[in-house]
Amino acid sequence: MTMYSFEIPTTATISFSEFCHDQSDRQDYVSRLPEVTQARANIRATLKEMKATENGGKDYLTLVKLLEEYLPQIQGVMDCVTHDKIGFKSEPIFSWKSTLSSNILKSSRISLPGLHADYAFTLLIYGYALSNLAWSMVEGLGAYEQDRAISDELRKHKDKELNVAVDHLCKASGIFAYIADTVLPAWDVNRTDGPPGFNRPPELIREVNTALSKMVLADAQTLAIRRLQSKSAYESNIAPGPPLPLSHPSPSLLAKLHLECASLYASSRSLIKSVGASKSGDNTAIVSDLRKHLADETALHNALAHKWLGVFAGEKGGSEKGGEAVAFLIWAKKELEELKDSGKIALGKGEKEKHDRRKAKLSDEITSTSLFLKQYKQMNDSVHFQPVPPQSELQRVIPAGTLARKTTPYTPPQPCFGPNSIEYLRRKTEELKAKDDTKDGAGPQGPPPKESPHVGKYSGAGAYF
Repeated sequence: MTMYSFEIPTTATISFSEFCHDQSDRQDYVSRLPEVTQARANIRATLKEMKATENGGKDYLTLVKLLEEYLPQIQGVMDCVTHDKIGFKSEPIFSWKSTLSSNILKSSRISLPGLHADYAFTLLIYGYALSNLAWSMVEGLGAYEQDRAISDELRKHKDKELNVAVDHLCKASGIFAYIADTVLPAWDVNRTDGPPGFNRPPELIREVNTALSKMVLADAQTLAIRRLQSKSAYESNIAPGPPLPLSHPSPSLLAKLHLECASLYASSRSLIKSVGASKSGDNTAIVSDLRKHLADETALHNALAHKWLGVFAGEKGGSEKGGEAVAFLIWAKKELEELKDSGKIALGKGEKEKHDRRKAKLSDEITSTSLFLKQYKQMNDSVHFQPVPPQSELQRVIPAGTLARKTTPYTPPQPCFGPNSIEYLRRKTEELKAKDDTKDGAGPQGPPPKESPHVGKYSGAGAYF
């Protein structure tokens, strides 16, 4: 069970003052444009620094913070353009490198027309950064649940960190979905034809972003399964195999969670393939390591689902499920061994250490599956005497998957300035209130009337004829 580590794109410098001009009556946004330029320049500098840094030293948290500072500003510019507060001297062209296309040279940048394209790429990097931040957190945790000397307090602390990583992935899933469902359709409406020879990169294709949303949600589900098993994994490490410890989650639930992971990865893979994974000479062709990762994780989670369906039948199914337990575990063991022997588990970026850890994880799963299989086979051969059904019959009893965590919908932050900003709305409210006061005859109060001279109390006092 591995997470995909995204390669972060880089971008070229750009000055918003060069192609934007303030059309507001009071020239409210002249000073804002250099601020937007600086915020974007900060991101560019960090991206360049990260490109020259080894994986373990990349500061994804800083990148996330810089992106969260820039997004309200680019949204402010977009709102101002929509409401004719800011106009264009020329069509803005933003330059980005594609890291998902297998047919675009890594050293080449793509010129992308329109603010929405830059907004989409910025959000894309936001999703990448959150996903990679989660990945780096998980790497830092290590296999803590397998540590026999770990204290209960420390294990709970690491469980909380794992939960934070899950939250990051769910948020990233929502960002990718927002790009696919909102940003890219808006770009299609607002963009021009683009520069000559423009081909849309995979990063700006709706199906690709939907696929990424599903993939990182599956990654989140994978971590949620790990979190669910953390306590029982420690106890099972001391006494592996059946019977399950009391702290162990339901094998049926684990099977359904793994089935949902497999479904999400498979759906993501299908979407990726639909946009040109097998084409050559097309910018939309997706890098092979991403496609391989999706295929590997689909196969792995299916195998683990079959394992836990077998354990559920063996632990909870009674004598009539003895043959089914053996059949599922034989199937799972076969799939796991094929994964290990055929090298289907992705090498990622060629990091041997990570590959070795994956192989070790597979070996552990094979050992665990073999222990359950040996025990349940002995019971079935000596006590239950149930026939072992063929794989075709097992297909009919596989349940639907269950989702542990949902995508966190992305809500854009309030723009820093422009017609939808808090400051703009406050000022407009005050102006309307002032107009209403004037219309109603209200205004500055004049000096109080002078006090009348003393008037007597006799009849007709103060009346002069």
